[in-house]
Amino acid sequence: METEVLIRKDQLGGSLPVENVQALASNNLKDIPSRYLRPEAEFEQVSIEESLQIPVVDMRKLIENSSFRDDELAKLHLACKEWGFFQLINHGVSDEVIEKMKTDTEEFFRQPLEAKKAYATQPNHIEGYGQAFVVSEEQKLDWGDMLFLLSQPVRQRTLTFWPTLPTTFREALDKYSQELQKVTIYLLKSISSNLGVNLEMERMFDDGVQGVRMNYYPPCPQANKVIGLTPHSDAVALTLLLQVNEVQGLQIRKNGKWVPVEPIVGAFIVNIGDFTEIMSNGVYKSIEHRAVVNPEKERLSIAAFHSPNIGTMIGPLPDLVKGNAEKYKTSSYDEYLKLVVTSKLDGKSLVDQMRLNQLH
Repeated sequence: METEVLIRKDQLGGSLPVENVQALASNNLKDIPSRYLRPEAEFEQVSIEESLQIPVVDMRKLIENSSFRDDELAKLHLACKEWGFFQLINHGVSDEVIEKMKTDTEEFFRQPLEAKKAYATQPNHIEGYGQAFVVSEEQKLDWGDMLFLLSQPVRQRTLTFWPTLPTTFREALDKYSQELQKVTIYLLKSISSNLGVNLEMERMFDDGVQGVRMNYYPPCPQANKVIGLTPHSDAVALTLLLQVNEVQGLQIRKNGKWVPVEPIVGAFIVNIGDFTEIMSNGVYKSIEHRAVVNPEKERLSIAAFHSPNIGTMIGPLPDLVKGNAEKYKTSSYDEYLKLVVTSKLDGKSLVDQMRLNQLH
Protein backbone atom coordinates (compact mmCIF):
# COMPACT_ATOMS: atom_id res chain seq x y z
CA MET A 1 0.00 0.00 0.00
CA GLU A 2 1.77 3.13 -1.23
CA THR A 3 0.55 6.10 0.76
CA GLU A 4 2.15 9.29 1.95
CA VAL A 5 -0.07 9.62 5.02
CA LEU A 6 2.16 10.14 8.06
CA ILE A 7 1.53 10.13 11.79
CA ARG A 8 1.65 13.76 12.97
CA LYS A 9 3.98 12.97 15.84
CA ASP A 10 4.22 16.60 16.93
CA GLN A 11 0.47 16.89 17.52
CA LEU A 12 -0.27 13.82 19.59
CA GLY A 13 0.77 15.04 23.00
CA GLY A 14 3.54 13.35 24.91
CA SER A 15 5.03 12.59 28.30
CA LEU A 16 5.96 15.15 30.95
CA PRO A 17 9.73 15.31 31.64
CA VAL A 18 10.84 13.48 34.78
CA GLU A 19 14.13 12.64 36.48
CA ASN A 20 16.39 10.05 34.90
CA VAL A 21 16.00 6.83 36.91
CA GLN A 22 19.35 5.34 35.92
CA ALA A 23 21.11 8.42 37.34
CA LEU A 24 18.86 8.42 40.41
CA ALA A 25 19.64 4.77 41.12
CA SER A 26 23.38 5.35 40.86
CA ASN A 27 23.29 7.72 43.87
CA ASN A 28 23.24 4.93 46.51
CA LEU A 29 19.78 5.93 47.68
CA LYS A 30 18.80 5.19 51.25
CA ASP A 31 15.24 6.41 50.71
CA ILE A 32 13.24 5.94 47.53
CA PRO A 33 11.54 9.20 46.39
CA SER A 34 7.83 9.01 47.21
CA ARG A 35 6.69 9.24 43.57
CA TYR A 36 8.29 5.83 42.93
CA LEU A 37 6.88 4.06 46.00
CA ARG A 38 4.17 1.58 45.01
CA PRO A 39 2.67 -0.05 48.13
CA GLU A 40 0.49 -2.37 46.02
CA ALA A 41 3.63 -4.04 44.63
CA GLU A 42 4.30 -5.70 47.99
CA PHE A 43 0.92 -7.33 48.43
CA GLU A 44 -0.26 -8.64 45.07
CA GLN A 45 -0.15 -12.41 44.66
CA VAL A 46 2.51 -13.99 42.46
CA SER A 47 1.92 -17.53 41.17
CA ILE A 48 4.91 -19.70 40.31
CA GLU A 49 2.98 -22.82 39.23
CA GLU A 50 1.31 -21.33 36.16
CA SER A 51 4.62 -20.10 34.75
CA LEU A 52 5.31 -23.72 33.82
CA GLN A 53 2.21 -23.85 31.58
CA ILE A 54 2.93 -20.77 29.40
CA PRO A 55 2.21 -21.69 25.74
CA VAL A 56 5.07 -22.17 23.28
CA VAL A 57 4.42 -21.80 19.53
CA ASP A 58 6.82 -23.13 16.89
CA MET A 59 6.86 -20.80 13.88
CA ARG A 60 8.63 -23.36 11.70
CA LYS A 61 5.64 -25.68 12.09
CA LEU A 62 3.27 -22.83 11.17
CA ILE A 63 5.22 -22.15 7.97
CA GLU A 64 5.83 -25.73 6.82
CA ASN A 65 2.98 -27.27 4.89
CA SER A 66 3.04 -30.46 6.91
CA SER A 67 0.88 -32.55 9.21
CA PHE A 68 2.15 -30.41 12.12
CA ARG A 69 0.71 -27.15 10.77
CA ASP A 70 -2.92 -27.68 11.80
CA ASP A 71 -1.87 -28.71 15.31
CA GLU A 72 0.36 -25.64 15.62
CA LEU A 73 -2.42 -23.34 14.35
CA ALA A 74 -4.72 -24.84 17.00
CA LYS A 75 -2.04 -24.25 19.63
CA LEU A 76 -1.68 -20.62 18.47
CA HIS A 77 -5.47 -20.13 18.60
CA LEU A 78 -5.64 -21.47 22.16
CA ALA A 79 -2.70 -19.28 23.25
CA CYS A 80 -4.38 -16.15 21.81
CA LYS A 81 -7.78 -17.04 23.27
CA GLU A 82 -6.90 -18.36 26.73
CA TRP A 83 -3.64 -16.57 27.51
CA GLY A 84 -3.21 -13.60 25.15
CA PHE A 85 0.43 -14.53 25.30
CA PHE A 86 2.98 -17.10 24.08
CA GLN A 87 6.69 -17.69 23.46
CA LEU A 88 7.70 -18.01 19.80
CA ILE A 89 10.51 -20.40 18.91
CA ASN A 90 12.14 -21.15 15.52
CA HIS A 91 11.13 -17.69 14.29
CA GLY A 92 13.89 -17.46 11.69
CA VAL A 93 15.57 -14.24 12.88
CA SER A 94 19.32 -14.89 12.91
CA ASP A 95 21.29 -14.98 16.14
CA GLU A 96 23.65 -12.40 14.61
CA VAL A 97 20.88 -9.81 14.12
CA ILE A 98 19.49 -10.42 17.62
CA GLU A 99 22.87 -10.33 19.39
CA LYS A 100 23.92 -7.12 17.62
CA MET A 101 20.66 -5.42 18.67
CA LYS A 102 21.20 -6.56 22.26
CA THR A 103 24.83 -5.37 22.36
CA ASP A 104 24.07 -1.96 20.89
CA THR A 105 21.13 -1.44 23.27
CA GLU A 106 23.37 -2.20 26.26
CA GLU A 107 26.04 0.16 24.92
CA PHE A 108 23.54 2.97 24.43
CA PHE A 109 22.37 2.81 28.06
CA ARG A 110 25.97 2.61 29.32
CA GLN A 111 26.76 6.06 27.92
CA PRO A 112 26.90 9.13 30.20
CA LEU A 113 23.55 10.78 30.85
CA GLU A 114 24.46 13.87 28.80
CA ALA A 115 25.15 11.72 25.71
CA LYS A 116 21.75 10.02 26.02
CA LYS A 117 19.99 13.33 26.63
CA ALA A 118 20.91 14.34 23.07
CA TYR A 119 18.01 12.07 22.09
CA ALA A 120 15.59 13.19 24.81
CA THR A 121 11.87 13.12 24.14
CA GLN A 122 10.60 16.56 23.08
CA PRO A 123 7.33 18.20 24.24
CA ASN A 124 4.33 16.77 22.37
CA HIS A 125 6.47 14.06 20.75
CA ILE A 126 6.18 10.34 21.40
CA GLU A 127 9.73 9.40 20.36
CA GLY A 128 13.05 9.71 22.14
CA TYR A 129 14.84 8.92 25.40
CA GLY A 130 13.16 9.35 28.80
CA GLN A 131 9.88 8.00 30.12
CA ALA A 132 6.47 7.59 28.53
CA PHE A 133 2.86 7.98 29.67
CA VAL A 134 3.59 10.57 32.38
CA VAL A 135 0.52 12.79 32.03
CA SER A 136 0.34 14.53 35.43
CA GLU A 137 2.68 15.86 38.12
CA GLU A 138 0.97 13.65 40.74
CA GLN A 139 1.02 10.21 39.15
CA LYS A 140 3.33 7.49 40.43
CA LEU A 141 6.44 6.84 38.33
CA ASP A 142 8.04 3.69 36.97
CA TRP A 143 11.54 2.60 38.00
CA GLY A 144 12.93 2.61 34.47
CA ASP A 145 14.06 4.62 31.45
CA MET A 146 13.42 3.95 27.80
CA LEU A 147 14.31 4.88 24.23
CA PHE A 148 11.29 4.74 21.91
CA LEU A 149 11.59 5.01 18.12
CA LEU A 150 9.12 4.62 15.26
CA SER A 151 10.87 2.21 12.92
CA GLN A 152 8.32 1.15 10.27
CA PRO A 153 7.30 2.14 7.69
CA VAL A 154 10.74 3.58 6.90
CA ARG A 155 9.35 7.00 5.87
CA GLN A 156 8.00 7.41 9.45
CA ARG A 157 11.50 7.46 10.92
CA THR A 158 12.77 10.64 12.59
CA LEU A 159 16.49 10.02 12.53
CA THR A 160 17.29 12.89 14.91
CA PHE A 161 16.10 10.53 17.68
CA TRP A 162 18.18 7.57 16.38
CA PRO A 163 21.50 7.38 18.29
CA THR A 164 24.75 7.63 16.33
CA LEU A 165 26.65 6.00 19.22
CA PRO A 166 27.29 3.15 19.23
CA THR A 167 28.18 3.71 15.57
CA THR A 168 26.41 0.52 14.45
CA PHE A 169 23.15 1.30 16.30
CA ARG A 170 21.15 2.60 13.34
CA GLU A 171 22.15 -0.29 11.09
CA ALA A 172 21.45 -2.84 13.85
CA LEU A 173 17.98 -1.42 14.52
CA ASP A 174 17.19 -1.23 10.81
CA LYS A 175 17.98 -4.93 10.32
CA TYR A 176 16.20 -5.98 13.53
CA SER A 177 13.15 -3.90 12.64
CA GLN A 178 12.85 -5.42 9.14
CA GLU A 179 13.20 -8.97 10.44
CA LEU A 180 10.59 -8.51 13.18
CA GLN A 181 8.17 -6.97 10.71
CA LYS A 182 8.40 -10.16 8.60
CA VAL A 183 7.81 -12.40 11.63
CA THR A 184 4.82 -10.30 12.71
CA ILE A 185 3.21 -10.35 9.26
CA TYR A 186 3.44 -14.14 9.20
CA LEU A 187 2.04 -14.45 12.71
CA LEU A 188 -0.85 -12.15 11.78
CA LYS A 189 -1.58 -14.28 8.70
CA SER A 190 -1.79 -17.33 10.96
CA ILE A 191 -4.02 -15.44 13.41
CA SER A 192 -6.28 -14.19 10.62
CA SER A 193 -6.51 -17.74 9.27
CA ASN A 194 -7.65 -18.93 12.71
CA LEU A 195 -10.25 -16.13 12.84
CA GLY A 196 -11.37 -16.65 9.22
CA VAL A 197 -10.67 -13.04 8.16
CA ASN A 198 -7.63 -13.39 5.89
CA LEU A 199 -8.10 -10.57 3.35
CA GLU A 200 -9.32 -7.98 5.85
CA MET A 201 -6.27 -8.50 8.07
CA GLU A 202 -3.80 -8.46 5.18
CA ARG A 203 -5.09 -5.07 3.99
CA MET A 204 -4.78 -3.63 7.50
CA PHE A 205 -1.18 -4.65 8.06
CA ASP A 206 0.20 -3.94 4.61
CA ASP A 207 2.51 -0.98 5.35
CA GLY A 208 1.82 -1.38 9.07
CA VAL A 209 3.33 0.73 11.85
CA GLN A 210 6.11 -0.57 14.11
CA GLY A 211 7.59 1.13 17.17
CA VAL A 212 10.58 -0.20 19.11
CA ARG A 213 11.05 0.54 22.78
CA MET A 214 14.34 -0.26 24.51
CA ASN A 215 13.85 -0.53 28.29
CA TYR A 216 16.40 -0.08 31.07
CA TYR A 217 15.41 -1.01 34.64
CA PRO A 218 18.13 -0.11 37.17
CA PRO A 219 18.53 -2.27 40.28
CA CYS A 220 16.76 -0.99 43.39
CA PRO A 221 17.70 -2.04 46.95
CA GLN A 222 14.00 -1.85 47.88
CA ALA A 223 12.84 -3.60 44.72
CA ASN A 224 9.61 -4.84 46.32
CA LYS A 225 8.47 -1.23 46.82
CA VAL A 226 8.80 -0.03 43.20
CA ILE A 227 7.53 -1.16 39.79
CA GLY A 228 9.64 -1.16 36.64
CA LEU A 229 6.64 -0.83 34.33
CA THR A 230 3.08 -0.19 35.53
CA PRO A 231 0.54 -2.99 34.90
CA HIS A 232 -1.05 -2.44 31.47
CA SER A 233 -2.07 -4.07 28.24
CA ASP A 234 -0.47 -2.89 24.98
CA ALA A 235 -2.58 -0.67 22.72
CA VAL A 236 -1.23 -2.33 19.56
CA ALA A 237 -2.01 -5.57 17.70
CA LEU A 238 1.05 -7.66 18.61
CA THR A 239 4.14 -7.04 20.73
CA LEU A 240 7.34 -9.05 20.30
CA LEU A 241 9.62 -8.77 23.33
CA LEU A 242 13.27 -9.70 23.53
CA GLN A 243 15.02 -10.11 26.87
CA VAL A 244 18.45 -8.49 26.50
CA ASN A 245 20.24 -9.84 29.58
CA GLU A 246 19.65 -12.74 31.94
CA VAL A 247 17.66 -10.79 34.57
CA GLN A 248 13.98 -11.70 34.60
CA GLY A 249 11.21 -9.27 35.46
CA LEU A 250 8.24 -9.71 33.12
CA GLN A 251 5.02 -10.89 34.75
CA ILE A 252 1.58 -11.46 33.19
CA ARG A 253 -1.78 -11.39 34.97
CA LYS A 254 -3.61 -14.74 34.83
CA ASN A 255 -6.59 -15.71 36.97
CA GLY A 256 -6.06 -12.67 39.18
CA LYS A 257 -2.43 -13.51 39.99
CA TRP A 258 0.89 -12.38 38.54
CA VAL A 259 2.74 -15.13 36.67
CA PRO A 260 6.53 -14.67 36.23
CA VAL A 261 7.73 -15.35 32.69
CA GLU A 262 10.93 -17.33 32.31
CA PRO A 263 12.06 -16.57 28.74
CA ILE A 264 13.16 -19.47 26.55
CA VAL A 265 16.64 -18.81 25.16
CA GLY A 266 16.36 -17.50 21.60
CA ALA A 267 12.57 -17.06 21.74
CA PHE A 268 10.46 -13.95 21.33
CA ILE A 269 7.81 -13.32 23.96
CA VAL A 270 4.63 -12.39 22.07
CA ASN A 271 1.55 -10.78 23.53
CA ILE A 272 -1.85 -9.91 22.09
CA GLY A 273 -2.64 -6.20 22.29
CA ASP A 274 -5.84 -4.19 22.65
CA PHE A 275 -6.24 -3.69 18.90
CA THR A 276 -6.43 -7.46 18.34
CA GLU A 277 -8.99 -7.81 21.14
CA ILE A 278 -11.11 -5.05 19.56
CA MET A 279 -10.67 -6.33 16.00
CA SER A 280 -11.58 -9.91 17.00
CA ASN A 281 -14.64 -8.58 18.86
CA GLY A 282 -13.34 -10.14 22.06
CA VAL A 283 -12.52 -13.61 20.70
CA TYR A 284 -8.91 -12.92 21.66
CA LYS A 285 -8.06 -10.92 24.78
CA SER A 286 -5.14 -8.58 25.34
CA ILE A 287 -2.96 -9.55 28.29
CA GLU A 288 -2.17 -7.30 31.23
CA HIS A 289 1.50 -7.39 32.19
CA ARG A 290 4.09 -5.53 34.25
CA ALA A 291 7.85 -5.39 34.85
CA VAL A 292 9.31 -5.86 38.32
CA VAL A 293 12.78 -4.77 39.40
CA ASN A 294 15.78 -6.73 40.65
CA PRO A 295 17.43 -5.57 43.94
CA GLU A 296 20.98 -6.15 42.65
CA LYS A 297 21.10 -6.24 38.85
CA GLU A 298 19.94 -4.06 35.97
CA ARG A 299 17.44 -5.51 33.50
CA LEU A 300 17.15 -4.63 29.81
CA SER A 301 14.54 -5.60 27.25
CA ILE A 302 13.45 -4.59 23.74
CA ALA A 303 9.74 -4.45 22.86
CA ALA A 304 8.63 -4.13 19.24
CA PHE A 305 5.01 -2.95 18.92
CA HIS A 306 3.09 -3.71 15.73
CA SER A 307 -0.02 -1.85 14.60
CA PRO A 308 -2.06 -1.68 11.38
CA ASN A 309 -1.43 0.95 8.73
CA ILE A 310 -2.46 4.55 9.38
CA GLY A 311 -5.58 4.42 7.20
CA THR A 312 -7.16 1.63 9.29
CA MET A 313 -10.37 2.16 11.25
CA ILE A 314 -9.97 0.64 14.73
CA GLY A 315 -13.01 -1.51 15.46
CA PRO A 316 -14.43 -5.07 15.25
CA LEU A 317 -14.07 -6.70 11.84
CA PRO A 318 -17.46 -6.97 10.09
CA ASP A 319 -17.08 -10.73 9.44
CA LEU A 320 -16.69 -11.33 13.19
CA VAL A 321 -19.75 -9.29 14.11
CA LYS A 322 -22.21 -11.17 11.87
CA GLY A 323 -24.74 -12.81 14.14
CA ASN A 324 -23.01 -11.38 17.24
CA ALA A 325 -23.37 -8.17 19.19
CA GLU A 326 -20.65 -5.61 18.44
CA LYS A 327 -18.71 -5.26 21.70
CA TYR A 328 -16.37 -2.35 20.86
CA LYS A 329 -16.57 1.10 19.32
CA THR A 330 -15.00 1.95 15.98
CA SER A 331 -12.69 4.98 15.77
CA SER A 332 -10.19 6.48 13.36
CA TYR A 333 -6.50 5.67 13.73
CA ASP A 334 -5.78 9.27 14.78
CA GLU A 335 -8.46 9.29 17.49
CA TYR A 336 -7.26 5.96 18.85
CA LEU A 337 -3.61 7.04 18.85
CA LYS A 338 -4.38 10.28 20.69
CA LEU A 339 -6.28 8.29 23.32
CA VAL A 340 -3.23 6.01 23.74
CA VAL A 341 -0.65 8.80 24.01
CA THR A 342 -2.61 11.00 26.41
CA SER A 343 -3.52 8.21 28.86
CA LYS A 344 -1.36 6.92 31.69
CA LEU A 345 -0.77 3.18 31.90
CA ASP A 346 -3.60 1.69 33.92
CA GLY A 347 -4.42 -1.98 33.47
CA LYS A 348 -6.83 -2.49 30.57
CA SER A 349 -8.39 0.97 30.90
CA LEU A 350 -7.82 1.78 27.22
CA VAL A 351 -9.71 -1.22 25.87
CA ASP A 352 -12.36 -0.62 28.55
CA GLN A 353 -12.91 2.87 27.10
CA MET A 354 -13.52 1.28 23.69
CA ARG A 355 -16.22 -1.09 24.99
CA LEU A 356 -19.80 -0.41 23.92
CA ASN A 357 -21.26 -2.16 26.95
CA GLN A 358 -19.32 -1.30 30.09
CA LEU A 359 -20.86 -4.27 31.94
CA HIS A 360 -18.90 -6.84 29.93
